[in-house]
Amino acid sequence: MNANRLSRITIEAGKCGGRPCMRGMRIRVTDVLELISSGASFDEILADYPYLEREDLLAAVEYASVQTSHAVLVTP
Repeated sequence: MNANRLSRITIEAGKCGGRPCMRGMRIRVTDVLELISSGASFDEILADYPYLEREDLLAAVEYASVQTSHAVLVTP
């Protein structure tokens, strides 16, 4: 885990419904992840969103990894 990279992810109550965003901007982590999962390359995303940086995209992927890595307890 890269704490410096993850510091690019911000959560503010009054912005995007308190969902994780990129560096305080109104682009949610989930927006970036949806673009990546739809097949958009980093270069395509950066061309369409010039205010984003490559490290932002890596931060979104890392944030998703961290959020999904915790154990889930299933009870019968």
